[in-house]
Amino acid sequence: MDIKWRNYSHSVVAKVVAFIIVILCLTSSITIFANIEVLHNEDFDIVFEESYYQGKDYLSNCSEVIENIKKVQKYKSKENILNGGTLTENVIAEQEDRLFWDFQYNSKSYNPNLTPEENHKIFKEVYADKLVQAKNSQIKQDLNDFNMALQRLAGYEGLVYYAKNGETEFSNSTDKAKEYFKTFPAYMIFEGYENEVFPQEVNQNTRYYWLSSSTNNIEQQDAIYIAFTQDYLNPRIVEWQDNKLLITDSLYQIAALLIVLIVAFIYLIVVVGRKPYDNQVQLNFFSRIFNDFNLVMCILLVAIWAIVISESEQFKSLNLIFLITLFAASLSLLLVLSLVTHFKNRTLMKNTLIYKIFHRLFSFFRDIYNSGSVGLKVVLIVIGYPIIVAITFFMFPITLGAAAWIAHKKVKEFNAIKEGVKKVKDGDLHFSINASGDGEFAKLAADINSIADGLSKAVENEIKSERLKTELITNVSHDIRTPLTSIITYVDLLKHEKDQSKVDNYLEIIDQKSQRLKVLTEDLFEAAKASSGNIQVNLEAIDLMSLITQGLGELDDKIQESELDFKISHPKDRLVVKADGKLLWRAIENLLSNIFKYALQGSRVYIDVTNVGTVATLTIKNISAYELNISSDELMERFKRGDESRSSQGSGLGLSIAKSLLEIQRGSFNIEIDGDLFKAIIQMPLVQTN
Repeated sequence: MDIKWRNYSHSVVAKVVAFIIVILCLTSSITIFANIEVLHNEDFDIVFEESYYQGKDYLSNCSEVIENIKKVQKYKSKENILNGGTLTENVIAEQEDRLFWDFQYNSKSYNPNLTPEENHKIFKEVYADKLVQAKNSQIKQDLNDFNMALQRLAGYEGLVYYAKNGETEFSNSTDKAKEYFKTFPAYMIFEGYENEVFPQEVNQNTRYYWLSSSTNNIEQQDAIYIAFTQDYLNPRIVEWQDNKLLITDSLYQIAALLIVLIVAFIYLIVVVGRKPYDNQVQLNFFSRIFNDFNLVMCILLVAIWAIVISESEQFKSLNLIFLITLFAASLSLLLVLSLVTHFKNRTLMKNTLIYKIFHRLFSFFRDIYNSGSVGLKVVLIVIGYPIIVAITFFMFPITLGAAAWIAHKKVKEFNAIKEGVKKVKDGDLHFSINASGDGEFAKLAADINSIADGLSKAVENEIKSERLKTELITNVSHDIRTPLTSIITYVDLLKHEKDQSKVDNYLEIIDQKSQRLKVLTEDLFEAAKASSGNIQVNLEAIDLMSLITQGLGELDDKIQESELDFKISHPKDRLVVKADGKLLWRAIENLLSNIFKYALQGSRVYIDVTNVGTVATLTIKNISAYELNISSDELMERFKRGDESRSSQGSGLGLSIAKSLLEIQRGSFNIEIDGDLFKAIIQMPLVQTN
């Protein structure tokens, strides 16, 4: 089921369907929004309005009525305008100032040498006709405004009003009583500084301040009464209800479309650039476009679309808006999905034109810089930095700051190297110069650190060699002097001893000590030969298990005597190694000899043979009778024993001899210590068969 679903979800058909869904949902939601906002110029707040009286339209119409009534109040009557009653001192002064400015700059009668009062007197004589024309023009404009206000008031069907301005009254009703206006279904009464509106819910309108700003300059003796009949209110209430229903339904449609759009868009983001059972991102035709061009094209498309939709009156039809949005959305989505594909492929920055230009320039200069000498690098820096400054002149402070930071960093690296050299020169061989990066200073620091490490290792090796020499002399002296002292002592006793039984006992002890001295001498000689490599090696094919089985058979008496339980594990197939049979067995015998001497009595000895690639591994494990309180490296040294008291009969050369014998056969030998567990590991190369 999962396989079928993945095949379908990542198919081209599924991606195309999801793409079409995203485009259609986006285009439809924008078209619905444009239908409300652009074509019908509706306010989305109507969704939250509970009644017509709490809406924008009601207060907007009321404000227009009040403004027209106030204009009529201002002009009073036609006769007042014609008689110049509206020409106040401020209006006349404004007209004179405008004409005087024209007189000052355009008239030849203006004399700059005269005083302003003298020039103003000349101005009134020269511009007398223009002053009269300006007054007549103002009267004509006021008369036109007065008539337009009356016409607009008359155009409101179902509007009843009364206004009083001082002694002047005007109304479209024969009954001017306040109580009469209160009989209508909606009214507003502004009398002096007091006001009364009905219905009361008008006071809850968030735009009520429109009325306050329109009536705040009514004088105490003035009054404005406004009432609306059912003929005025009913069609407007029905229109408000229709608009609210339209916008509410449209918002639900937009929300549903956006939910589907988001789901489909997320799906596209997940599957774009992917194929079933192929984790590699697949780039398409649009992915060839540089990502910075892609981003600029997306921004331009959105900007052009917004300008065309909002500014061009010829496109204000739903069909054209839908087609324009469909084209812009399809192209923009293709470009966006291309960016998503590059983001998945981790090439979002690498596929930009700016990155490619700077990367090639950087690579070019880097190759020249890395291939040249220090002198060439200095020349490149001297020539290249002014060029970079010239190219980036618009961000010169940043370029200068970057150069100062780099210079400061290089100076710190140089000072660190200088301080490090001084410390190494003073004998601090463990000091390490910290210089990051891969520049000239970093390479120089690494070389100096290598020299210091080499000197430190040489000193450590020399100290270790001196310590080993001292311990070797001490151990050899101790191990040889002990039997030699016994021999000398018992020889001296023999010279004066008359009792034959004691003489025989002394001779037996002398024989044991001389044999011990002989073994020590032979082991020392063999160790010297093995470490020097001065042993003839005859490499041949040896069956490892046969060698071990035969050798253990020869040592059966010692095994029985030691009471050790040997456990052998080996593969079924033969393991044929390339080795010298005598030398290999000599090494194994040394290990077994150590076991007989140092293993815990009655314990088990494990011998495991395994095939590891091109080598055979022989692992021998046993429990030591002595506490192994030294490291494996120290135990491999000559004349070292597991018992630091040196009370056992070993020479301390067995492990060292075994290691040398195995190494001259191109094998390896290691030991591991875990508490009292002693593990010896031998690895020999297998014979390669075709």
